[in-house]
Amino acid sequence: MKNPFVLILVFTAFLSCKSEKKVEQSTAQKPNIIYILADDLGYAEIGAFGQENIETPNIDALSKEGMIFTQHYSSAPVCAPARYMFLTGRHAGNSFIRGNDEWNDRGDVWNYEAMAKDSTLEGQRPVPEGTKTIANYLKDEGYKTGLVGKWGLGAPHTHSIPNEMGFDFFYGFNCQRQAHTYYPLHLYKNRNRVHLANDTVAPSSPFPKGLDPKNPESYKDYTLTDYAPDFMFKELTGFVAANKDNPFFLYWATPIPHVALQAPQRWVDYYKKKFGPEEPYLSGKGHGYFSHQTPHAAYAAMVSYFDENVGKLVQQLKDEGIYDNTLIVFTSDNGPSYAGGADPIFFESAKPFEAEYGKGKGFVYEGGIRVPTFFMWPGKIEPGTTSNHASAHYDMLATFADMLEFEKPKTDGISLLPTLLGEENQTAHEFMYWEFPEYGGQIAIRMGDWKVVRQHLKDDEQPTLELYNLKDDPTEKNNMANEHPKILEQAAEIFKSEHTKPETERFQIPLLEKGLLSDYIIK
Repeated sequence: MKNPFVLILVFTAFLSCKSEKKVEQSTAQKPNIIYILADDLGYAEIGAFGQENIETPNIDALSKEGMIFTQHYSSAPVCAPARYMFLTGRHAGNSFIRGNDEWNDRGDVWNYEAMAKDSTLEGQRPVPEGTKTIANYLKDEGYKTGLVGKWGLGAPHTHSIPNEMGFDFFYGFNCQRQAHTYYPLHLYKNRNRVHLANDTVAPSSPFPKGLDPKNPESYKDYTLTDYAPDFMFKELTGFVAANKDNPFFLYWATPIPHVALQAPQRWVDYYKKKFGPEEPYLSGKGHGYFSHQTPHAAYAAMVSYFDENVGKLVQQLKDEGIYDNTLIVFTSDNGPSYAGGADPIFFESAKPFEAEYGKGKGFVYEGGIRVPTFFMWPGKIEPGTTSNHASAHYDMLATFADMLEFEKPKTDGISLLPTLLGEENQTAHEFMYWEFPEYGGQIAIRMGDWKVVRQHLKDDEQPTLELYNLKDDPTEKNNMANEHPKILEQAAEIFKSEHTKPETERFQIPLLEKGLLSDYIIK
């Protein structure tokens, strides 16, 4: 007679194998998630959203495979807070990071050469230890997590680096100041510097005296050897290839098209022929970043280079046989820049919204916070569709939780899954909230079609009180604050309930902290 204990062991092992196989199959069925976050890409800087000068055929084609969101917002009008709020699902009234904070008390953090010699001067102020990001939650669901591009939420040698914040893999810029050149001395791969074959040319170096702005040779210092986006894209495709057999979350935080104006020459030449002669952009005397002989051509070249790589990524997903099981989200961190040779007037970068200084990047008007966004998920999202649902970056964590059926953590977001799946049970935001302590101190709230804007809450100018109806007045021209006191009273209550005092003094707005704002609005 066979030993019964052996039979039991064999049967137990068989059940164990079947159980493991079920788990593996279940995990394999989960969709890959790719979140593409462009940097300073304006609402109308891709063809799908109305751009007429810059060519983006790959991004446009991808958008037609999914659903365009016409009223999707960044959580903040500049880099670091927008990224923090996306990753944590918090709006600006509850966020630890509410503006850019270069952690200046460490020393000479803006000195490019000093940072190259001393890595403790790199990076931004760390976020609190124990902060959980989207990457943490997706890791708990069996995802491999990768970040390629720009971090900007903590410095090297701290707990606040990507590999300590939920990401299995990181490649790119740890520090957003380092990202002010596309030919840096180094990038980071996980925790360590990767040195590039570039000379030391500090961002914002002035155009050399005595050189001819019309001579291409005068700009040679701004085009070096190792173009960082090439290296980042290579690592990005490597991450996809290495994880094609298991679900992955890829956060592609490309620094493009944030200035400086630096792009592959083949694309610059293409747009030089298209646009014709230009006036050079010369850095120095208050004009930052790097000079360029043909700034319009260079800016368009950066966007088209990025578009080219989006096309390559889509083709890789198809070649690997995983395109049909991948959700792609395409968006931008905030509105278009006015600095460094970028020209949002020429490109009509936020059309129909205004994009110049005071209306675009850095400001809570539509041009600064409404961003080009679409979702693509074969077999789930109907191709060629459009949604006017008002939503924000801080909705992403709730959306992914709903999609993967894990318990949603406390956030300020609402799941967009019903809209994405074409269902009619989509919950709408009662309000959307922005609070920004920079550029004079600003707050905004959207309630349905109504939007309240407050400017000059920290500087010496008289605080503004503005009310717009975005349905009738999407470009925020007609201030109706004197006509609707009840709307302002509602806004005052929301401002009061949604604002928590920032832990960092830099982010505090005195009118809010002293409790004076509600009285001022109601009056």
